[in-house]
Amino acid sequence: MTDQNYATSKTVEISLARHSPEYWRVTIDHPPLNIFGPEMLPQVNEIITAIESDEQVKVVVFDSAVEGLFLIHLDFLANLDELAHLPPGPTGLHPWNEMLVRLSRSPVVSIASIRGRATGMGSELALACDMRFASREKAILSQFEVGADLVPGGGPMARLSRLMGRGRALEVILSADDVSGDLAERYGYVNRSLPDADLDGFVNALATRIASFDKQIIADTKRLVNVASLPPDIEIESGWNACVASMARPATRQRIKTLIERGFCKPGDAENHLGEFVGKR
Repeated sequence: MTDQNYATSKTVEISLARHSPEYWRVTIDHPPLNIFGPEMLPQVNEIITAIESDEQVKVVVFDSAVEGLFLIHLDFLANLDELAHLPPGPTGLHPWNEMLVRLSRSPVVSIASIRGRATGMGSELALACDMRFASREKAILSQFEVGADLVPGGGPMARLSRLMGRGRALEVILSADDVSGDLAERYGYVNRSLPDADLDGFVNALATRIASFDKQIIADTKRLVNVASLPPDIEIESGWNACVASMARPATRQRIKTLIERGFCKPGDAENHLGEFVGKR
């Protein structure tokens, strides 16, 4: 097994473990919150570039090393204006969305193993993966943004509508509330929720099984499923543009300021109970 870290500071780490040439694991380790800061964008890009360029890898599993957290939302204490207006990538999409689109379209199978909170950008990363498996006891998914007076920017409107249907997608996004692993399974947010003790074994066995099959057959099959199921870039771009526009609204800036004053983006009850927290005006 070969390990590689993609980190720009001691406090941010995304590690790539090659369990075999065909099966990789990408682990997010940014305590205490696994919050998404702008410094993580180049790290994610390096990971996805490695996935795209390797001739042998067939399956990649995304997981977390931080207890109770998969990956949460954007760090609103960072310079958001700079992040929002980064130059687009070759497809014309913002770098975050371009990375998610590249992951979905890659011939490599991507699996999110969710133990803990996957909120905001964490939910968006999971949705861009081909499959999602959740801890029944510990997984919590959400798109919290509407509760912060924001339009979600990473494509959940396009992806969730295709996964769970219009009504349930609107319920999840507009309620901005926490979704447990079991409810996520019933709604189609994740493939399955499993007892926490069984999650790692199940995901590892599935990834190992898929990795034993022919790479070209996997790639051709995924490409055809993509044609039938992935949203076009224009839907993703429209969502991002609406997100950026909402971030510029004075009311949204005041709402986020108020949330931060109450404990948002910091360890504690606000992040531990984010759905309940953003539901309070």
